[in-house]
Amino acid sequence: MNANPEPGHSSVLEPAPRRKPSAPSVRPKRKLRTVGVIVAGIVILLGVVWWMNRGQEQSARERANRPRGGGGRRGGGMFGPMPVRVQAAARGDLNLYLNALGTVTPLANVTIRTQVSGQLMQVNFQEGQIVNRGDLLAVIDTRPYAVALEQAQGQLLQAQAQLTEAQADLSRYLTLAQQDSISKQQVDAERALVSQDQGLVKTDQAAVDSANLNLTYCHVTAPITGRVGLRQVDAGNYVTVGDSNGLVVLAQIKPISVIFTLPEDNIPQVAARLKSGAEIPVTVFDRNQAKQLGLGKLSTIDNQVDTTTGTIKLRALFSNEQETLFANQFVNVRMLLDIDHDALVIPTSSIELGQQGPFVYVVGADDVVSAHNVTLGPTEGERVAVLSGIAEGDRVVVDGADKLKDGVEVSVQAAAADAPVPNAPTAGARRRRGPGGPDGPGGQRRERPSGGAQP
Repeated sequence: MNANPEPGHSSVLEPAPRRKPSAPSVRPKRKLRTVGVIVAGIVILLGVVWWMNRGQEQSARERANRPRGGGGRRGGGMFGPMPVRVQAAARGDLNLYLNALGTVTPLANVTIRTQVSGQLMQVNFQEGQIVNRGDLLAVIDTRPYAVALEQAQGQLLQAQAQLTEAQADLSRYLTLAQQDSISKQQVDAERALVSQDQGLVKTDQAAVDSANLNLTYCHVTAPITGRVGLRQVDAGNYVTVGDSNGLVVLAQIKPISVIFTLPEDNIPQVAARLKSGAEIPVTVFDRNQAKQLGLGKLSTIDNQVDTTTGTIKLRALFSNEQETLFANQFVNVRMLLDIDHDALVIPTSSIELGQQGPFVYVVGADDVVSAHNVTLGPTEGERVAVLSGIAEGDRVVVDGADKLKDGVEVSVQAAAADAPVPNAPTAGARRRRGPGGPDGPGGQRRERPSGGAQP
């Protein structure tokens, strides 16, 4: 049997070995898939952009075809006229205040020191006590000074006796000189002796007065009426004239003063009011401006400007009957410089700021707002004076001006319940959108002022 069968007559055919695809045949397929993914992504992206543009165009057409609110009048918001709150500009009195920072300063602040040296025998006051002028505060040991007084008095008596004897001798010498019994030289010598004894008497008399004065100084009295502070030395200690701390500090508190500073630009106004004889009220508040501490009046103005700060000092007097003011206390000062009578006043909440300056929204008779540029005057709390731009009775928008534009129709809500409280703290600045777009008239973003600057 033939081991090698002829072609076409093989009984068993062995499978031919498979050949692995070469690397060059795989890489082109991967590249084709990548290109396909990229193309598909671009097609999808173009479809999304087309769909978004179509939606925006359709929304724009719907808004264009939508009827305006108010029966064909000028449009308001998407749901009709925009609701706002208004308040009419009115005439009234506006207080012109000057605000400053001050320090409570006693009219007299005395450090009580001893004028003689010695042992402190008595302390006759309680810390924080109100004492009157002449009250005994302390006693120094008087015994050494009493002995010195007796010694001075003895020397005085001796000098007075010598003077008496010299005066008697001079009288006799004058009689003998008239009789030509003695020479003129002897008379002159006796007259000189009398003058010398007179000098000794005066010297000894001064020593007596000095000893009496030292005895007086041993009793320390209050030079003014005021409140004593903390005791600096206790009884039993030896005190001297050179003690720097002294015995106690005495401060006058009734009346008391407050010293504060103002910019030099306010000097003409204040000086003119003082010169006219007007009484300028001054009110002081605590550090947080929450509690009124006292009501007084301006007393005087300093005679020179501080060149380093450009300010000038002023002093105001307060009766301080309730003793609410303490020496060196920090206070907030508000001085009523003048009153602007019959001023045109509007709330500060109605003021908007734009590129051309402050303006307000005025609601007309047809409930359509218009922007009016205004010139502002002084401010008092939440009220501000308007010098020009609007008239008395004009309704200005005080709430709801966030999205207003010039010519927008509004719905006027109930008027503000109460007028702004004078001198109340105002809210901080808030971003506003003005007429003509989100940046106000002229295209500049504006902010609401926080109460305005004081005059």
